[in-house]
Parts: sequence; C-alpha cells; structure tokens
Amino acid sequence: MRKTDSNKYDHKLLIVDDEPDVTLALTKGLEQNGFSVDAFRDPHLALEKFKPGVYALLLLDVKMPTMNGFQLYQEIKKKDPKTKVCFITAYEVFYDKLKDEYPKLDVGCFIKKPIETNDLVRKIRNELQHDKM
Repeated sequence: MRKTDSNKYDHKLLIVDDEPDVTLALTKGLEQNGFSVDAFRDPHLALEKFKPGVYALLLLDVKMPTMNGFQLYQEIKKKDPKTKVCFITAYEVFYDKLKDEYPKLDVGCFIKKPIETNDLVRKIRNELQHDKM
C-alpha cells in the first residue's frame, strides 16, 4: 500500500450495511485508521452511486432487505469486473449453500460481525496487499 504525505492510505472503501450503528462504527474506525470511506445503508442507492475504478475494496453486509450483499456484488461486478469485496455477516456462512446459490461468486473474504477495529483494519490491509502480489 502506498502512503500519502498525510500518512493516510490512499485506498477508498465502500461500505454497504443496512444497520446505521454498524455503518457508523465501521466508517469511524476505518477513517481513524487512514482509509477514505463512502457508506450507504441502502444497497440500491449504493449501486446507483457506484462508480467503476473508485474503490479499492467493498465491504458489503450479507443480509439486507430488498437486495442482499451477494446480489449487490453481482450487480456491481457488471459495472466493474475488477472490484474486490469482503462480505460482512453476523451469521455463519455456509460455503456449499452459497456456491449452489451463487455459482459464479468467486470470493474468499468474509468478515464476521462483531469485529474489533484493529482486526478489521488488518483484514482489509491483507486483502489489499494480496491484490499487489
């Protein structure tokens, strides 16, 4: 990761989670650790506002009303096939069922809620570093 002069990482993140307290906590924690963050509670609005090539990583809640995180990711991939994602969930992720439901989903980053900010930052940095290798 490249650091800017202000000692902030130059990676912009997109968070989509329908729970206002989760969205606020994630945004504050990540901004305090040098990330630039856009956050949405409505997946449809996030999709509407999404611009290709802007975000280094998406953090998408799995379970949201009207459009779940997997559906949102599939729509975003149509706009930007190179988009990286970490799914956030408070529930167990059953990979076999997930693969049956979304056979084209090629994602290995899942974050279990609740998560400490330091652990989240470490996970995100690892995902972004993995991209460089």
